Amino acid sequence: MTGHPDHHRAAPGNRITDVAGITVGHHHRLDAEVGVGGDGPDDPPGFGWATGTTVVRIAAPTLDGPAPTVAVDVRGGGPGTRETDLLDPSNTVTTAHAIVLSGGSAYGLATADGVMTELEAQGVGLPMDRHGHVVPIVPAAVIFDLPVGQWTRRPDADFGVHAVRSASADFEIGSVGAGTGARAAGLKGGLGTAGRLIDSGPAAGIRVGAVIAANPVGAVIDPDTGLPWGATAADLRRFGLVHPNADDLRDLSTIATKQTVLNTTIGVVATDAVLAPASVKRVAMAAHDGLARAIHPVHSPLDGDTIFAVATGAHAVEPSPQIPPGMNPEAVVLAEICRVAAEVAREAIVSAVVHARAVADIPAYTEVAPSVLG
Repeated sequence: MTGHPDHHRAAPGNRITDVAGITVGHHHRLDAEVGVGGDGPDDPPGFGWATGTTVVRIAAPTLDGPAPTVAVDVRGGGPGTRETDLLDPSNTVTTAHAIVLSGGSAYGLATADGVMTELEAQGVGLPMDRHGHVVPIVPAAVIFDLPVGQWTRRPDADFGVHAVRSASADFEIGSVGAGTGARAAGLKGGLGTAGRLIDSGPAAGIRVGAVIAANPVGAVIDPDTGLPWGATAADLRRFGLVHPNADDLRDLSTIATKQTVLNTTIGVVATDAVLAPASVKRVAMAAHDGLARAIHPVHSPLDGDTIFAVATGAHAVEPSPQIPPGMNPEAVVLAEICRVAAEVAREAIVSAVVHARAVADIPAYTEVAPSVLG
């Protein structure tokens, strides 16, 4: 794995791996010299490596606990995915053993083969017989980053093997993993995370976290303020941001008008609650609200926006007496988890862009507007 020497690490208490049963690993290649290929017939092709893979590994928090529950919601018009039909709540399989987020467009789906092979070697998967044979369930989603670097230099099964082997609670964010070649409109995209412990109300004690690879067609910075869309005072404190000066604001507004075919925001939202498959699907749906708050526009025909949701099952959810018979008994707690899922998804996108570093001639937000760092 090669890359920037100034990578940021996800902060404990504000990352998806604070959710029991979740670990994250990356593998990427990022050359010191990288070129972005142009769209025109006379434009030079891209060169060098600038892509990668992120694996979210999923395990039951306790050896005798139930298998985690997994679902997905796809909103973009151009998704690149694997095993998403399997995760429909009406189908038989309700779990997964890892989720892959990768660069490489549809070619990058090959990374899931490597993850499956490695998990099988570890004996991880759905047990098929009494001989120890297993089938790991490994859904995946990809971003389109092929013009960043040489078109044919893209993740393969080996990337998946290395990424799943490196999975741990401690992981890097920014221009790493699936975010290595990501672009957010005219700025450098990346991989970010956020997490929250719900401290009051019906869902008190439940954790929710997200990891997002931000590579949207839409802009992530408001050209009028030079800050992430809808940034609150709490957001500015969390990310150490201030309002940019006039020169930086002008530079940002100029870059934000550039168009790109690079697109798709993908990610995973996880909670440690025990939830039914249909409820987990609702969490994935709610997380897309976070994308809509952070990216303008979002869910376009050119995007492949896909969010997976995981409930690892460490925290029991008691049926609410407020819910009458015939309705989902998890609804009161689920509503609060969904609210927080949207918040951490939005914050993870901001995290991705704030911590990204320039690759090739794709400028990073904090390098175009250094005054935002105070």
